[in-house]
Amino acid sequence: MEPLNLTAVWGHLQPSPLLWLTITLLVYVVAIKLYQKLNHNPFVLPVLTSVCVIVLLLILSDTRYETYFSSVQLLNFLIGPATVALAIPLYHQLPKLVELWRPLGISLVIGALTGLISSAMITIGLGGSTEMVISLLPKSTTMPIAMAIAEHFGGNPSLTAVSVAMTGIIGSIIALPVFYMLRVDDPAVKGVAMGVSAHAIGTARIIQIDEGMGAFSALAMSVTGVLTAVFMPAVVQSLQRLDWL
Repeated sequence: MEPLNLTAVWGHLQPSPLLWLTITLLVYVVAIKLYQKLNHNPFVLPVLTSVCVIVLLLILSDTRYETYFSSVQLLNFLIGPATVALAIPLYHQLPKLVELWRPLGISLVIGALTGLISSAMITIGLGGSTEMVISLLPKSTTMPIAMAIAEHFGGNPSLTAVSVAMTGIIGSIIALPVFYMLRVDDPAVKGVAMGVSAHAIGTARIIQIDEGMGAFSALAMSVTGVLTAVFMPAVVQSLQRLDWL
């Protein structure tokens, strides 16, 4: 009987969609267990730890990202329904949202513009290329919107995806300590700040703490995505007129 050739077995399994889908789910389940065991420490957010593990596995197995992405298309599809589900806590807070519509509107417009302009200034100041500037402009927006508008203006969607993920992870880690330092106690303010700066990842983090904050964060995340898509052409044109792009 011939010995089992693990290399040959791996060669057959690697292209299979079921393999990487199963690995991703298992890694995420373990990441959630670790997160719960460490009392919801922000430095072990499931998104952060699972991404690190998956990237390490892809490198060690010499698997191309395109192969991995095609294998987890189901999870990518579920992003849409998961985002829509955030409307449930939003509906529960509807009376308070209506009451605060004016300050919310002003805050979200300023937040969306600040996210775009600050990203442009920092990237240009550090000598980033035109492609990099455009790719990083929508970093504070949910990933599907950010990738689409960045690609439309000539950015790199892959770079945009990385910047969006890092923005969400960093925002989720530092938001609560910043709120504490600035003595911000209002749930609505915390929720809006998280949604504007850390989009879906921050919303998922804060909704575990308080559903009310999660509702405001979901609203801020959604509106910021729309406003970013509306404002980005004007920002790009302004940078071009200033000869900064």
